[in-house]
Amino acid sequence: MNNKVWLPYTQMQTAQEPLHVSHVDKSKIFLKNGDCLVDGIASWWTACHGYRHPLIEEYVIRQLKKMPHIMLGGIIHDPAIELANELTQLLPEELAHVFFSESGSVSVEVALKIAIQYQMLRGAQGKSKFISFRNAYHGDTFAAMSVCDPLEGMHSKFSSSLVPQYTFEVPQSDKDFFNFENEVKKVKDNVAGMIIEPLVQAAGGMIFHSSSQLRRMTDICKANDILIIFDEIATGFGRTGSMFAFEKANIIPDLITLSKALTGGTLPLAATVVTKKVFNTFLSERDEDALMHGPTYSGNPTACSAALASIKIFEQEPRIQQAKTLEHRMLERLSLCNSFSLVKNIRTLGAIGVIELVREVDITKLRQEFIRRGVWIRPIGKIIYLMPALNIIEEDLNRLCNAVVDVVSAL
Repeated sequence: MNNKVWLPYTQMQTAQEPLHVSHVDKSKIFLKNGDCLVDGIASWWTACHGYRHPLIEEYVIRQLKKMPHIMLGGIIHDPAIELANELTQLLPEELAHVFFSESGSVSVEVALKIAIQYQMLRGAQGKSKFISFRNAYHGDTFAAMSVCDPLEGMHSKFSSSLVPQYTFEVPQSDKDFFNFENEVKKVKDNVAGMIIEPLVQAAGGMIFHSSSQLRRMTDICKANDILIIFDEIATGFGRTGSMFAFEKANIIPDLITLSKALTGGTLPLAATVVTKKVFNTFLSERDEDALMHGPTYSGNPTACSAALASIKIFEQEPRIQQAKTLEHRMLERLSLCNSFSLVKNIRTLGAIGVIELVREVDITKLRQEFIRRGVWIRPIGKIIYLMPALNIIEEDLNRLCNAVVDVVSAL
């Protein structure tokens, strides 16, 4: 293997040679050796419209010729203004202010930083910790790692370097909620916010929880003066069958983080969107009360243009309906695995299809089996999942589902 490129999540000494991609189109990945794979995970859940949508290409090329990048410090430009307007139009009226960054992890860092400073500016100096949950994943930067699952996640080796947070199981029963509420009351004076991936804990195992669970957790935290942060990096932009997952629970968070599908899988961009209440707390005659954070590529105009095109596609093409249709089609096809003894559970939500196995299997071998069948799927532990482009064609969806059924049956 060429070790000049240090690949993510990869043991470089033992890893097999990575697939060398020559180009992509719609839901297809074309390899340099001439093979073609159907992408079952939309390039880590980003390519919601498939690859190379012509409208996004048009917007990006036009912006590249005009102004590829300009710093946002002391300067503003139309793509950032327009995108902030578009995002706040999509969200509830209270979520009215957008801070741009380059990656999902950084948008989480910004959200946590805002929550702590918000509490400071209100005079609540001790409220600097966060409520988070088992099986959570919020990114690989340090503050983001601290609110991920501290035991089962990939970040446990860094536990001695991370700020300890208050980690709970997502409550299930009335007794669980009773205990959760009591624990929250005990720690509320130390807690700035609660952070959760609404409805789907994605990288932690594609674990679903209901709208009612989310609403009860949120109500408990709000009643105890704790800000609500929804991490919609994986779930936003149609993935769960609504534009944003939190819409299904009829909740308005104080902060929301967005990335991944924000630009339709084209360019790096993230956003932390906050309510008027939170934003107004930072307004002051004192410079030191400002949010002192400034990513170099914050509000990159080319990335903002890609995001504007992506939002327009949602307006012009039936992505939300396509996601809802995928939920039923994947459940129908993947349910063929119900009779297999190794299968514990099959579940779908929007454009997310999950087969949970009763035990972990050889992930490397599984990936190779999928590649041999002409699909690109990356299982996580005991989880084989599909998160394809929302507009994937029937032929490609069938190929993905058939490959999953074939491989699981062989296990």
